[in-house]
Amino acid sequence: MQTLIVYYSRTGNTQAVAEFIHAQVGGDLVALETQEKRPTDYRAEVDLNAREQLQNQLPPLKTRIPDFEQYDRIFIGAPTWNMALPQAVLTFLSTYDFTYKTIIPFNTHGGYGAGQMVAQIQAAVGNAIVLPILSVVGGEEINGQLLAIKGQTKEAVAKKVTAWLQKIGQ
Repeated sequence: MQTLIVYYSRTGNTQAVAEFIHAQVGGDLVALETQEKRPTDYRAEVDLNAREQLQNQLPPLKTRIPDFEQYDRIFIGAPTWNMALPQAVLTFLSTYDFTYKTIIPFNTHGGYGAGQMVAQIQAAVGNAIVLPILSVVGGEEINGQLLAIKGQTKEAVAKKVTAWLQKIGQ
């Protein structure tokens, strides 16, 4: 089984979860990056993403995944923004064919949960199998807390990843 772990991470929290998953299941680890540089200011980034959502705009990705068809199992990780996926992740979902693949979503958020993430992924991947999501609290940028998955929290999240992988049979 070929595994791909793709993630979109602004402050490193989603990346930290992706790395925990990678350490346990292996495969290829890929960060999604947009062609144009995104704002570094949190509020500016969220506002830009909200405008993209309203206008149904998908920012072009710099990231390319050669031989995508080789992957059977695809972990997709992202933070929750405006109770939804970042538009860059929707670009990824609209770029590739997920037919007959197993999709395993994971999410970081500032306390509000995964929002519409699972529904958006299910709508985008057609008849792929979508397994239960892992959703963990990351930073709360609105309160100035950026990388939250560190120290004791990092250990707790790593244990949560292990338990989730066991629960979903991965």
